[in-house]
Amino acid sequence: MKKIYLVGFMGSGKTTVGRHLAKKLKTPFVDIDGEIETREGLTIPQIFSLKGENYFRTLEMEVLKDVTRSLPTFVIATGGGLGANQTAMEFMKQNGTVIWLDIDFETFKRRTAKDPNRPLLRKSEEALKKLFEERKKIYSQAHLRIESQKSVEQTVQKILSFM
Repeated sequence: MKKIYLVGFMGSGKTTVGRHLAKKLKTPFVDIDGEIETREGLTIPQIFSLKGENYFRTLEMEVLKDVTRSLPTFVIATGGGLGANQTAMEFMKQNGTVIWLDIDFETFKRRTAKDPNRPLLRKSEEALKKLFEERKKIYSQAHLRIESQKSVEQTVQKILSFM
């Protein structure tokens, strides 16, 4: 059995695809953001506003390492920033299979347009495009790149066909 890490930009489907994939593989599913909210007793936007982005990024890495060490198999949905962290990418590649769920910028905008729980969406479109392009450079180091499919089930099937 494997340790699978899903990376990709906001709205790429990491959590939704991850849940379905874990179910098919009969392995635990862990959403890093959900794990952080449980540990902190705060939402991600609250953590950003009360403790800052640097605190959040440090916590993300700690949770990633804790989960990796404590579970023999899993599917993990990383936050968009965690998968774009070079140190985290190297850690994940050494400990399992990293899968990049790749979407285009228009798909990202459509999927996240009305989501109030994403602190980074407060940035301008120009800043978001820049972030999108910067993060792709690190996401591209994943073991496997899966382009956005028409449905969650198609995306999961595409991943399984490579496993």
